[in-house]
Amino acid sequence: MLMEPPFGYRLTEAEKDALLLEQAAVIERMAVRISELEAALKGKPKKTSSNSHTPPSQDGPERPNRKRSPIRPKRPRPSRPGVSRPLSEKPDKTERRMVGACPHCGTDVSGAVQRCRHRYDHIDLPAIRPVVTRVELLGGRCSDCGRRYRAEAPEGMAPGTPFGPGIRSLLLYLHHSHHVSFERLSRMMAELFGLSISEGAIANGFRRAGAALTTARAAIKDKLLAARMIASDETTTRIDGVTHWQWVFLSDQAVLHEIAPRRARSVAEEVLGDYRPEVWVSDRYAGQQELGQRHQVCLAHVLRDVQYAIDCGDTVIAPKIRDHLRWAIRVGKRRSELKDSTLTAYAGKADRKLDALVAVPAAHPASRKLQRQIKAWRTKFFVFLADRDVPPTNNISEREIRPSVVFRKVTNGFRSDWGLRSMPDTAPSPVPLASTDSRTGTPSAISSMETSPSPDNAHRHPREQLRCHGCGRCKPELCLNVCGPDSLDRHRRAQQPPR
Repeated sequence: MLMEPPFGYRLTEAEKDALLLEQAAVIERMAVRISELEAALKGKPKKTSSNSHTPPSQDGPERPNRKRSPIRPKRPRPSRPGVSRPLSEKPDKTERRMVGACPHCGTDVSGAVQRCRHRYDHIDLPAIRPVVTRVELLGGRCSDCGRRYRAEAPEGMAPGTPFGPGIRSLLLYLHHSHHVSFERLSRMMAELFGLSISEGAIANGFRRAGAALTTARAAIKDKLLAARMIASDETTTRIDGVTHWQWVFLSDQAVLHEIAPRRARSVAEEVLGDYRPEVWVSDRYAGQQELGQRHQVCLAHVLRDVQYAIDCGDTVIAPKIRDHLRWAIRVGKRRSELKDSTLTAYAGKADRKLDALVAVPAAHPASRKLQRQIKAWRTKFFVFLADRDVPPTNNISEREIRPSVVFRKVTNGFRSDWGLRSMPDTAPSPVPLASTDSRTGTPSAISSMETSPSPDNAHRHPREQLRCHGCGRCKPELCLNVCGPDSLDRHRRAQQPPR
């Protein structure tokens, strides 16, 4: 309510009293309104890692410390035998030392019978040096047809690059799993192994791995699509400053990573094709729905939403749903000890109690919202109680995608498409992907690839001082590491004066 200003600047005593009373009434109404707004704001707690998908790093300094158990009186620790490194069952070499003279009196004891008084293992690494094999392909000219001939190259030693699969697999492993940059890789090879290899040669070696990785990816995908249960999750990654999505699909035999510019359901459909697994495990993201015959949602994500309802002030329904879901997860951990009939009884009990909790009339808005969410996913909560192989949460997918998240945090993503394809598990497909078989390991899959000549020498750049338009640095080796050789070549051509 707006007050009309008094006419003129001179007011009588009665007019001043009336104006003060009117202002006091407006102030009182505004104070009441402010209190209502503050109460509404306090009703919505801050979303943290315990009640939402927010990572713990964004909780802020006001995050309460984890509750510790009350201090108990210390009890004397029971004694137990010491533990030491066991001796190797098959030592490579045994060194037996005998005493020639008594250390106390100097008597010659070399001819006396001596027994082992002390036995231990000494472990060390020998000096690792590259093995250089000179390959000479002999040939001549045929006396019959007059054409030249030359011997075939040995297997695994084709011309085109002097570096074998063992060196390439080690470089790929260090770069991908331990996030070692190209510059440091070059230094490590020189200082540890006495091998001089440039950063450009490392980049070319990563390119040559593409064909073998494509073959390995196809085998991993075939193994994935033969599984009866597939779990999936997705996270963000950066390519050339643009946000992309990295998907992970895993079974009990294989793990497949896909990086796509979108988070749509079509990414999973392109991987699966016409195949639909018996069970699909994921969170409640819409793009993960209806991809399997049955669907188990991650109960850890549901518990976070339940905790948010509790933080909003729901003290009736949300705590009961939380306790019920925790009970179901505890039962799932004991599935190997339970009979089929007992597990079936537990599954029926879980469904009946959850139905009852959803049907309870809720007075709190957070309770009603939580009930609507549970009704929308009602048939996807307790699939793990009917199938012993299905986990109650999607933690297996999050563990598999964790190394990629660490790589993103350390390197801040990829500066170019070439950087993405240089990953050890990357296949040069229209949708860049990283594919690994977690049961066999990446290095062993890479070390089996064959060497083939590749026209990559065009990317060897001179060492003149250039300034990269992408990263603003002036050293070619730094641009090669950050932006990739294709990007550096583009920057070098852009600096040339026009003809």
